[in-house]
Parts: sequence; structure tokens; C-alpha cells
Amino acid sequence: MIVTYNWLQDFVDIRLSPEQLADKLTLAGLEVVSCKHIGGDVVFEIEITSNRPDWLSVYGVAREVAAITGEKLKLGDRCSVLGTRAKHPAPSTKNLITIQDKKDCPYYSYRIIRNLQIKPSAADIARRLELANLRSVNCVVDLTNYLLFETGQPMHAFDLDKLSLEQGIIVRRATQKEKLVTIDGIERQLNPDILVIADNLKPLAIAGVMGGKDTEVTSATKNILLETAVFDSILVRRMRQKLALQSEAAYRFERGVDLAATPRVSLECASLIAKCSNGKLAEFKESGSKKIADRYVTLETDLVNRALGIQITAKECKSILTALGFTVKNKSASLQVKIPSFRQDVKKEVDLIEEVARIYGFDRILSSLPKISPQQASVLDLTAYLKEILFALGLNETITYSLIDKASLTKLKINLTPVEIRNPLSKEQEILRPTILTGLLNCVAHNLNQKQNQISLFEIAKIFHADDRANPVEQPVLGIALCGERTLLLDQGVVKDVFGLLHMKGILETVFSRLGIKGFAITPLTVSKDEFIIQAGAQELGRVFLPADAQLDAFEIKNKKVFLAQLDLTKLFSLAQMEKKFLPAAKYPQITRDMSFIVKDDLAVSRILEAISALGQPLENVKIVDYYRGKQIPKGFRALTISCIYRSNQRTLTEEDVSSIQEKAVRLLVDSFGVKMR
Repeated sequence: MIVTYNWLQDFVDIRLSPEQLADKLTLAGLEVVSCKHIGGDVVFEIEITSNRPDWLSVYGVAREVAAITGEKLKLGDRCSVLGTRAKHPAPSTKNLITIQDKKDCPYYSYRIIRNLQIKPSAADIARRLELANLRSVNCVVDLTNYLLFETGQPMHAFDLDKLSLEQGIIVRRATQKEKLVTIDGIERQLNPDILVIADNLKPLAIAGVMGGKDTEVTSATKNILLETAVFDSILVRRMRQKLALQSEAAYRFERGVDLAATPRVSLECASLIAKCSNGKLAEFKESGSKKIADRYVTLETDLVNRALGIQITAKECKSILTALGFTVKNKSASLQVKIPSFRQDVKKEVDLIEEVARIYGFDRILSSLPKISPQQASVLDLTAYLKEILFALGLNETITYSLIDKASLTKLKINLTPVEIRNPLSKEQEILRPTILTGLLNCVAHNLNQKQNQISLFEIAKIFHADDRANPVEQPVLGIALCGERTLLLDQGVVKDVFGLLHMKGILETVFSRLGIKGFAITPLTVSKDEFIIQAGAQELGRVFLPADAQLDAFEIKNKKVFLAQLDLTKLFSLAQMEKKFLPAAKYPQITRDMSFIVKDDLAVSRILEAISALGQPLENVKIVDYYRGKQIPKGFRALTISCIYRSNQRTLTEEDVSSIQEKAVRLLVDSFGVKMR
């Protein structure tokens, strides 16, 4: 879009320099790609987005300038190189307009001006057209082009004496064999995909794209028919692409013109042509609807502030929208906004927020992080999060039946009093399950029968037990089952990793850690170590089970080890701490020192880690990095390697800083836990 600085001055008093104005327009969304000083004027080349056809006119850009600068937009009879506007006679009853499809052409009108004297245009008009990359032709053609650039409404003037209007103007689709030589001198082959303006003999123009050569206005023209219309934007775009024909008119029609303004622009252009060429306004005819249904959108000021992160009042919002041509009714903080006909792109409240942001100034909206208010996670949120953790650990979810048979409890040798069904449908549905483990064992057996070697399952469901009045009580639980082995591809090659108790422990530790639960432990309940208590603090959360071979045989699981766990989700979620604390990345490097030693099997590693961690700064972290049993290790012992990580937040540590506390750690291991250093 080409517009000049002086042309904009016709509509708004600009107190900014051209360069300052270019910056303001660009920040508001009208990207000024070039700003050139030419012969006492400044030419702006503006990149217009396809959803803003109202910017494809000098008047539309001037409206934006007025809103941005806070100046008033000049309306009505204005100070312009064109002067004032005239009035037109009443509509004529002669020479009909026939529109075959109102979808193709919602509105069509023409005005006839007679006894013209075709002459060159005024110097100011010719100069502005030249700056807009259009050559001056004559006063009639130049005024249609001038008003096109000024208002965004394309128009076309026909030589009236070259038309056959016995049947009036016809807006129709072309036939397959019709041809038309357009104003550029090229013969165009037409077809039914092309909409034409025609008289009773021939096509006169390609609707919304380009007029015909035979009916163009020349120096010999005495009478003209001035066409002003609205055509379907999609149809114009397809015609333009099919004919490989571009024009200023098509550029605007395919983006949409303002139907409500079309009759006014038509009268404005006709009156100017009559004045400049000493012609006389004659017949006027229109067809189609020029009414547009009113559209309203409610804008809440609070939403504007939340969306943009600013503090702006309803009064300021109203002032901005009014300057942009919207009609606003103020209802305290809620604004009822009437959408003008030239803003068909505005459909929702968010569109109005964008308009406020553009004129308020994106450069005034400071970058900031959103305010996050911590909220208590719901049971559904925690359940979904727990599933995500287990999925990430490689477990698969299973769903088993809530109704089971009594024999399942006998197989598992669990002493529980179940809730019985009074009228069971089958023997397999006698009771409500008091544990989730029977269903998981059935799933393990089924997968083994399907030749699956890696079985890692979990289920989140409800179990049932009776209260004091024998009423069933639901209890949500998490069940986990591990069996078989997983195949790992390491640098050393393919490794078979058989599931064991440590895998179950690792899964549970990850779950506790991700849920923010501290101080948990997994301790054996029996001497045989086939059942373990899962604790957090003094509260028991569940159990880990290692079913005996006889129990597994009852479920048809042969020659396999199965590791089961069941946790009470009500207790687990009550301890969850979902608040996260993020720390900046460390500024100074760490120093790592390892300690290898032999320790008795019955000594809990957690006690060793807790004791060393209590040594404090600059010790940052302590972890197990290696575990070994073999010929070199005595029976009843195991070899461990602990890695101590040292770091300071104030400076880079030296060897002397680390040595003293490392020696304390070694003495602690030897004196307090009786380990043998390696």
C-alpha cells in the first residue's frame, strides 16, 4: 500500500516527522517498509496484512494515525485538493440492473454523467497518482483511481455511448466461448468461472478485476456510466489467479470492501467527475442490499488488564476504540462495543484486546513473568501425575475386575475378610476384592502364557473392606507387579537385567521423590524377608510382597520370581508436597571424592548415607555409585562405593577444603559402622 505524508495531512493534523510517524505505524502493526522523500512529499510503502482491508486506503491509514497520535480525524467536507462534494438526483426507474447471483455480487450501482469535457487532471491529483505508481490518463479515469486509493473502494467508468443498455446492465457468469480484450490490450478467453459485467450484446468488464478496452473512457467520450459495486472476495481471488491478472481493484475486492460505504463513495466520485469535467449528473440506479447487520462484542476491562499485564481503565479503552471507529457504550468496567462495517475481522473479545494493545503501545507493555499462585493438587491431578511417573519408568497399566472369587485369596494365603456379594452372577464374582494383588498375579500369569519375558505392570483402582456395620468401604490403592527380565543394549553389548527387589525399591523411591515425600523407608517385616513395610515417617503406606513358589504355582506361574507392592493412595497423597523450588545453576565447579569399603549385609545403606550427609557444607550430595558381591568379598558382606560431591556457593573449593571433611567421613564409617576400607 502506497500513501504519502501530505495525503494523510488531508485527514489528520500530523505533528510528527515522517520518520517518527513511520516508527509509530510499524509498532502499531502497519509495517512501513520504506520511507522516501520525493519532490516535497514523503512516500510510505506499507506492508498490509490480508485481514485488514480497511488499511488499503489513505483514509483507513489516517484513522490509525489519528488514534496513535491522539489527533482528531477530519470528516465530512474536508480541506483537500478535491474540494467539496455535490448532491445527486434521485434514483432513476430506467435501465434495469440484473444480478443473476446475489452471492457473486451482493450490491451493484451505476451513475450516469452526461455532456463531459474530458481533460487532463489537476496537477495535485496527477502528482499524487504518480507517487502511487499510477500514470495520469484523464480527469475521469484519474478520479476513479484517486478515490480508490483514498477510500479503498474500486470503481470503473464506461463510455456510455459504446454500451447497449436496452436490457440494462447484467452481472452474470461468462459463457464458454466468450472473449474480452481488457484495458491492457490482451484478449482474455472467458468461461463460466469468470463473472462479467455485460450489456445485452457482450461482456464489458471482468467483474472486480479489469474493464474492457472497447468501452474505456477516451478523449472523445461525452457520456459515462460510473460503476460502483461489491463482489464476492473469494470469487475475485480465483478469477484473478485463473487469468493471471493483477489490478489495484482486484487487490481490494479479494480482501473485502466496506459495503456500507460503497453508495457514499459512488456519489462522491460522480459529483467530483461532474465538477471537474463540467458534466451533468443524470440517471442513478442500484440493486442488491446495502444493509449490514449490527454486531456487538462485550469487552471486560479486567480481562484486558489480565491479558496484557497492564493497568488500563475502561475510559482509556473506550477512548482507544472510539478513535478506531468503534461505537462504545460504557457499562462501568464492561464495554458494549458496536463493530463498524469496515472491521469484518473483529469477531471476539480477544480481537478488541489486540486493538487496545496496538494503540496503547506494545513498547509500553513491559516483559514480566506471569504470577503463579500455588494451588493444592486434587486427587485426580495427583492420580494422573502418578500414572505419568509410572509410565515414564516403563510400567504398563492394567485394569482388572473388582469382583473376584474366594479361591483367589486362598491361593495367595492372605487372611482378609472380604465383602461378599449376596447374589453373585457367577462363582468368579463372589466377593469384592480386598486386595489388588490377586488381579495383578492373574495378569502376570496371562502374560507369561503369551511368552512375554518382561512384565512390569501397575494398576490404580479401589479395594473394599467392611466397616463396623458390615458396610463396604472403598479404598484407592496402587498395585505394582514385576516379573521376568528386561533386555538392555549397553556399550558392552546386550545385557539381561533380571527384575529383583532393588527394581521395586527403585520404582517406589522414584514415586516418593517425585511426589515430594521425604523420610521414607522400606524395611523387612519378617526374618525370611518375603514381606516389607513401606513407611514414611511413622506412617505405614503399604507393603512389598515376594510370593512363595507354592503361592505362584497356585496362579500357574512356574519357575519365576514375582515382586508385588500395594500402597494406600489416600495416605500417599496426604503426604505429597507438590510445591517445587527452583534454584539457579551452580556458579562454581564441584569436587568429587569416592570411598570404597566392605560392609555387613544387615547394615542399612540409608543409615550410612544419612550419617555422612549430616557432616554439612561444603558436602553437597552423597550417593551410592557401585555395589559388588564376589569371590573377593567375604560371605555376609558386600562392597560399596560412595561418591561425595563437594561444592561452595561463594568460591571455588581447594584440595585443602575437601580433604578435612573427607577424612571425617572415612573416620565416621570406620568408627560408627565398622566398615573396612578398600
